[in-house]
Amino acid sequence: MFTITMGKGFHIEFENGLTISVQFGYGNYCDNYNNKDVLVDGKLSSNTAEIAIWDKNDKWLTRKFIKGINDDVVGHLKADEVFDIMKKVKNWKAKSV
Repeated sequence: MFTITMGKGFHIEFENGLTISVQFGYGNYCDNYNNKDVLVDGKLSSNTAEIAIWDKNDKWLTRKFIKGINDDVVGHLKADEVFDIMKKVKNWKAKSV
């Protein structure tokens, strides 16, 4: 399932029950963190984004997918990094993390 979140990002819920949030608007840990005027022609762009991952019981799992972090939200990730993490989340099986 896809969900748009306040016009500054999205969530994807995968069949395995995990959800990844990708946010790149004002207040998110990205290029647009301090930029209140980010919409241009109805579009929002950023070179970086923040992500968070949780399961269907709302248990945070971000730290299980990204080693060495101390938060449930990870910011300033490039598109390739977000994509690689999304693949891991999609392919997750209960015993693999």
